[in-house]
Amino acid sequence: MAYQTFQQEYLQIPVVTRAYTTACVLTTAAVQLEIITPFQLYFNPELIFRNYQVWRLITNFLFFGPVGFNFFFNMIFLYRYCRMLEEGSFRGRTADFVFMFLFGGFLMTLFGLFVSLVFLGQAFTIMLVYVWSRRNPYVRMNFFGLLNFQAPFLPWVLMGFSLLLGNSIIVDLLGIAVGHIYYFLEDVFPNQPGGGKLLKTPSVLKVIFDTPEEDPNYNPLPEERPGGFDWGEGQRLGG
Repeated sequence: MAYQTFQQEYLQIPVVTRAYTTACVLTTAAVQLEIITPFQLYFNPELIFRNYQVWRLITNFLFFGPVGFNFFFNMIFLYRYCRMLEEGSFRGRTADFVFMFLFGGFLMTLFGLFVSLVFLGQAFTIMLVYVWSRRNPYVRMNFFGLLNFQAPFLPWVLMGFSLLLGNSIIVDLLGIAVGHIYYFLEDVFPNQPGGGKLLKTPSVLKVIFDTPEEDPNYNPLPEERPGGFDWGEGQRLGG
């Protein structure tokens, strides 16, 4: 019974969020079980282009470090904001969502050549948070029960939190930069005088991912509780 309930809940997660979070969890599990090592996953341009280890272009987005606080923290934010984007502004536009993944991943890979980052998953999560926050500017957030602010400040709060934990903020800045580029090209520039839509989802993605029929079992995540994960008694993570 418990398995059937879990399976039902799992299958109600939208397809892109389900695929990405599952890949991240399975990759981390494989590392924990020593089936693979992080050295086989990290972003290394020389190994990619000279030794043709092209899988590193994908796997560097799937590993968030060993199981621990940082891993769970990133997984909560990745799942939450990826799902809210897919069920919110990308509802019924799976191909456009996949294209955002490809566009963001491409830019991060390009920038990653210059900033010597070996794993880009956390930056990708910040990108998703940034796009969601800009598209929901009036949502009030509460972080760890300590800070109250509006959604557009969330990426910067997360960056400050990373700084407090002793992590490099380069990762967060990269995610914010790529998120802003996407948001500007997709939401801002087309509405400017003389502007236009520069990002166009390839038709092949629309053929593969977009279907006209609504899923009768679709169960959207409620928008009124963004980031509504309890983090300890009386505390709520990201909202």
